[in-house]
Amino acid sequence: MSTGQMPPWLQEQIGKLQQSQQNLQSTLSQKQQVELEQVEYEKALEELKKASDDEQVFKHAGSILIKSTKNDLIAEIEEKKELAKTKTTVLTKQEERIKASLQEQETKIQEMIKSSGKTDPSQPKTDQSK
Repeated sequence: MSTGQMPPWLQEQIGKLQQSQQNLQSTLSQKQQVELEQVEYEKALEELKKASDDEQVFKHAGSILIKSTKNDLIAEIEEKKELAKTKTTVLTKQEERIKASLQEQETKIQEMIKSSGKTDPSQPKTDQSK
């Protein structure tokens, strides 16, 4: 069945499904980016912890480096790492909700296609039992 032959109610449901799929892709992309940040924070912490307390350390501030202390940088990076962990948790929950919604939408579309007798299945049926 081509898109031109699809009833409007089915086209609408498929459009919603496609939007949900796009939302899932966006969420997965964001989650991957935050996970990469977590890995970078972990690497930075490992290197900082290897440095002696009297070594000079620097941090990025835009396009320049600023002298800092080892302990200040460790605290700053650990805070960023914790924030990234929280973001990952939120994005994981969002991903799960979107996947559940996608499953419901797919099931609804399949049911609508099965029950379609050239009528809009969102309209109440009369004198028919399921």
